[in-house]
Amino acid sequence: MISSQILQNTIDELHSITHIDFIVTDTNGNEVASTAATDEVKPEAVVQFVDSPADSQVVSEAHFFKVFDDKKMEYVLISKGNAEDAYMMGRVAVSHIQNLIVAYRERYDRNNFIQNLLLDNMLMVDVYNRAKKLHIDAEARRIVYLIETKYEKDSTAKEIVKGLFGSQTNDFVTAVDEKNIILVQELSEKDTYEDVERTAKMLRDMLNTEAMSNVKIAYGTIVKEIRQVSRSYKEAKMALDVGKIFYEEKQIVAYNTLGIGRLIYQLPIPLCQMFMREVFGEETPDTFDEEIITTINKFFENNLNVSETARQLYIHRNTLVYRLEKLQRSTGLDIRVFDDALTFKIAMMVVSYMKYMDREA
Repeated sequence: MISSQILQNTIDELHSITHIDFIVTDTNGNEVASTAATDEVKPEAVVQFVDSPADSQVVSEAHFFKVFDDKKMEYVLISKGNAEDAYMMGRVAVSHIQNLIVAYRERYDRNNFIQNLLLDNMLMVDVYNRAKKLHIDAEARRIVYLIETKYEKDSTAKEIVKGLFGSQTNDFVTAVDEKNIILVQELSEKDTYEDVERTAKMLRDMLNTEAMSNVKIAYGTIVKEIRQVSRSYKEAKMALDVGKIFYEEKQIVAYNTLGIGRLIYQLPIPLCQMFMREVFGEETPDTFDEEIITTINKFFENNLNVSETARQLYIHRNTLVYRLEKLQRSTGLDIRVFDDALTFKIAMMVVSYMKYMDREA
């Protein structure tokens, strides 16, 4: 069912063109939209007309019409006046409203289809049958973006995304939960991941500016068939989670650039716990003091370069060496050696992953 505001706008436009007053009621005679006072229209007259077999009739110097939605009566349209032009414009208004109902129902059906498609709630044969019925190309190239806003149910951000992509019949803007906005974009044959990244940056900049919202955007891989859209959505969802754990500074995260973070994210927690015990025993990286953690992070940022790390930390080279040797004594790992540095880096990522999973549990 379309909104009363849409109906009101429709009959307002018709009234401004024809100078004929229109009233739309539900089947119980309650006013839904009107361009005139409804004092002359009694709910009893509407109910009596609804119960009659006629599709239209003249009642109290007004033309009454039934408005159907797929053979089910939804509204009664009343065209004020009993002249021929009032009857003709009433028929025009009925036709216009019924076309709106069909358009909005199809729009809802397409949105419902995309939501079920994303969540894998459909059999494969149903996917192609419904796509054909809804005039959705089953073999177009598509990609899924997942947009997380600062606030849940951020209607402003969703309207901005709809304004950018919702008017394009081949793109879909929807949601399957209260946290994220989902954009399913159809791509041309020439579009590459560079174009996808540019779109993500445009969305980020627009939403940060217009919606005053600090967003995070993740996207999956490009798929070539409608049945693979759910895969791109799952990839985008994983990219969003992995980005929060390992790449918190990034606002845009692509599934195909997750690197080792993707591997760690798929590890079972018991295996992670076993790994941490093997490497560190009871003392894990999250128990180190802030000075050691800052030193380690800066050392990794500078590709294990002792001199450059000391310079950026504003400490003497010997002080940095002392800290690294202290870390070696407590963990058995000398992060100046590549193999030990790699083990330590992975361990720190595993700790971040375990903490995230514990918060989400």
